[in-house]
Amino acid sequence: MASPRVRRIADRIKVVVAEMLERRIKDPRLGFVTVTDVRVSGDTQHASVFYTVFGEEAEVVASAAALESAKGLIRSEVGKQLGTRHVPTLEFIHDALPENARHLEELLAQVRESDAAVSAGSAGKTYAGEADPYKKPREIEPDEDE
Repeated sequence: MASPRVRRIADRIKVVVAEMLERRIKDPRLGFVTVTDVRVSGDTQHASVFYTVFGEEAEVVASAAALESAKGLIRSEVGKQLGTRHVPTLEFIHDALPENARHLEELLAQVRESDAAVSAGSAGKTYAGEADPYKKPREIEPDEDE
């Protein structure tokens, strides 16, 4: 687990990058970008910024190019805001979590539909064999002589 200092630096970088993208970066290629997470290495020399883009694949590619070209400006602002001796290098990584979650939701919906079809098909059906298929211990009947 990261130290509290590294976590605070990561949280601050996340805020600074989000503010920069919202207010100062005016690149027309930049789509609707959301910073989802920032992970900083233990020595605070490298920061991975995870982001998502709302839109089609072309907007994702264009936003990635815009972020790459604005990396220096963003890094300089991060350095000013952090006030640390070394400014971490920034790496922008497209976060595939929303797409994976959407895919899982689609798979779960398909499974629910198939379960509903199976349960609808089995309505009114009975098991093949006895109602209680398990063997039970033999009950000893009392003799009439006793």
